[in-house]
Amino acid sequence: MPHSDRLIVALDLPDVAQARDMVATLGDSVSFYKIGMELAYGGGLGLVDEFSRAGKQVFVDLKLHDIGATVEKATAQIAKLGARFLTVHAFPQTLAAAARGSQGSSLQVLGVTVMTSYDDADLAACGYRLNVRDLVALRAQQAKEAGVAGLILSPEELVATRAAVGESLLLVTPGVRPAGAALGDQKRVATPSEAFQRGADYIVVGRPIVAAPDPRAAALAIQAEIAKK
Repeated sequence: MPHSDRLIVALDLPDVAQARDMVATLGDSVSFYKIGMELAYGGGLGLVDEFSRAGKQVFVDLKLHDIGATVEKATAQIAKLGARFLTVHAFPQTLAAAARGSQGSSLQVLGVTVMTSYDDADLAACGYRLNVRDLVALRAQQAKEAGVAGLILSPEELVATRAAVGESLLLVTPGVRPAGAALGDQKRVATPSEAFQRGADYIVVGRPIVAAPDPRAAALAIQAEIAKK
């Protein structure tokens, strides 16, 4: 794939007008956008078709998790919008239901392994007996068995996961920060070049671009780093 397609910009913005303005500002520096919960619940799902018609790729990041029938039907609805990626939580029943819902479409389902704002202590507080590394490994195996397209995981688990799954799953990595950027609420992070060196197929970057004084310059700097990998 073109190097420029491997950067996904998270439109973590409160409304459709600001999202359109950001896409216009970024112009041809970015071809792939993520619409997450904040924008989706602010009316942003209609942008999936709009951006797709404008030649952009769109990642719908809703992290679905419900009973199987609901997830299957919701996935089928998202597929009709023309999105490229959709996230669901990587529980076996949820993965299998989303895989069924995406059948016959071009939508690719990504299983969210462990949120990049979590560490081992956070998992223990949630009642998990596994640490982050082991839970991601389990989710990777379950995603392969369910037949989904790929995984969302932090940069810290990329090397082990790539070794385990080979090229059978796409690995999409949030928690990516340019050198010197604020971490915000992220705990398991890497720079763009580190993420690709470890085996990422795509990186997701939000605030370091959309909150930058010059978003286009920030995006171009990351694209230049990707091109050198």
